[in-house]
Amino acid sequence: MNQNKVQELENWDKEYVWHPFTQMKHYQKSKPLIIEKGEGSYLYDIEGKKYLDGYASLWVNVHGHNIPELNEALTNQVNKVAHSTLLGSANVPSILLAKKLAEITPGNLCKVFYSDTGSASVEIALKIAYQYWKNIDKDKYKKKNTFISLDDAYHGDTIGSVSVGGMDLYHRIFKPLLFNRISLPSPHTYRMSEDGDEEAVKNFCLQKLESLLQEKADEVAGLIMEPLVQGAAGIITHPDGFLKGVERLCRQYNVLLICDEVAVGFGRTGTMFACEQEDVVPDIMCIGKGITGGYMPLAATITSEKVFDAFLGEKEEHKTFYHGHTYTGNQLSCSVALRNIQLMEETSLIEKVQANVLFVKEKLEGLYNLEIVGDIRQRGLMIGIEIVKDKKSKEVFPIQEHKLDDIVAAAKEKGLIVRQLDQVLTFIPVLAMSQSELEEAIKIIYQSILENI
Repeated sequence: MNQNKVQELENWDKEYVWHPFTQMKHYQKSKPLIIEKGEGSYLYDIEGKKYLDGYASLWVNVHGHNIPELNEALTNQVNKVAHSTLLGSANVPSILLAKKLAEITPGNLCKVFYSDTGSASVEIALKIAYQYWKNIDKDKYKKKNTFISLDDAYHGDTIGSVSVGGMDLYHRIFKPLLFNRISLPSPHTYRMSEDGDEEAVKNFCLQKLESLLQEKADEVAGLIMEPLVQGAAGIITHPDGFLKGVERLCRQYNVLLICDEVAVGFGRTGTMFACEQEDVVPDIMCIGKGITGGYMPLAATITSEKVFDAFLGEKEEHKTFYHGHTYTGNQLSCSVALRNIQLMEETSLIEKVQANVLFVKEKLEGLYNLEIVGDIRQRGLMIGIEIVKDKKSKEVFPIQEHKLDDIVAAAKEKGLIVRQLDQVLTFIPVLAMSQSELEEAIKIIYQSILENI
């Protein structure tokens, strides 16, 4: 692309586009990265420079960019019909995908409610959980009106999902708009070392949960959590057994368990769904991001038959779940999602990810030699590298020093796109990224941190 067109696009971007989670005053002073095309693990900007996609285009990309099988699925569907409503009628791709999701999700999850974003899937889960108790017995369960969620939780950006969020930086400005939640300590072992090792931290948090439930279970409609990893909180990896302990307590105290697998599902943590690793079957599961391989907006909320059956009744009983949106079950999104899952199976992608997890873990160890790397957290191919000013005290750099911004900029200059979450550098690669590409990305991360010590 010629320089005049490049400059024109950069100017128009700054003049007309408001970017998410971006301080636009800072952005408008910088040279924007404008992506024009993708191929495999690489993205290409409008000047032809290529970058390894080290954040999987915001944690969604599975097989890579411009994949022939997924392109074909979209083309075949668009030549039939692009969209028709799911309100009161059905369509072929949404039926086939729902059947497939029921087959691959844990346990007895079998009823699929489609939406378009992870936030929406959580919003739907909260509304289902709330109405479930009212539909069963509105008098007996009239007090079940609230939810438990973890400190530093992130479940999306709509009002309901923000209400069960616990990230002060993102959520505090909206506090007057939110409903109250019950807060549970997050088992963040690196930041709770004074409470002991992983086992002690896990037990501490589970004891806190049991105390809460002993006191307030009759007020709690559901507990929502990201299983195994709290992504946006800085890749906080939970101790082994914490998820299973939460499930046990929810069952014991008659509280619905909602697992938000939007970020951690579809192979990202090393199994198709994170819940599988602790043999946990939630009452409601939220999925999104990787469901279409990074091609189209799609999400789903999946429930057990037990939850679904509570919404069955005569019209005059008003047990209907009054929720939906225009593009619910869109044919294009469902077609590419189904082909994405089939391709994961055909290529044995989960097995390849498991091998790459061990490869990456070994390569990451060298980063501990850098004096500002305090902690490296990994679950599957979700990696968080916490940058600290002092390893012993775990003191972080003041925000005005822009330490993480500089590291991210250095990586981009070297051909790798990554993002930071507060004081944590995240590396969330394309799931199908080769070992040579993974090794190159980690080398760039090492060099970029080294330059900014």
